[in-house]
Amino acid sequence: MNRHSSFSALAMALLAMIAMAAPAPAQEQAVVSTRVIYPGETITMDALDEIVLRRPPRGNTAIARMLEDIDGKVARRTLLPGRLIPVSYVREPYLVENGSPVTVLFTEGALTISIRAVPLQAGAAGDMIRLRNADSGRTFTGMVMADGTVKVGTI
Repeated sequence: MNRHSSFSALAMALLAMIAMAAPAPAQEQAVVSTRVIYPGETITMDALDEIVLRRPPRGNTAIARMLEDIDGKVARRTLLPGRLIPVSYVREPYLVENGSPVTVLFTEGALTISIRAVPLQAGAAGDMIRLRNADSGRTFTGMVMADGTVKVGTI
């Protein structure tokens, strides 16, 4: 063997060792539905499956990557079996429904005022919604809280 061929063999052996030592690219996963999920339907774990992506999705659309990302959420659009689920196709469940009376709280220091009001729109935790005071008929806005009440004033 001449000097050039032994150098080439050594270089090839080093490249092979580097390729074996390099970590494999992380496989991305995503969530798909296992059946048709209709708008307004609450998504449950039994209707979902995790898959490994062969290649990254096209475009800039954010997709659900883990089951926990969409378990318990509500479908905004029809979700088809085996298709990637864009995050924009799901929403948090509404804690306040349009027309169902809720407790509205105003808190300032030690003072807390509570009234009943009728929501004019549905809302999830953190949403600003319009309400109507059941006694006076006046409309106002408030923020839906995690416990299903609505807070007004300094939020």
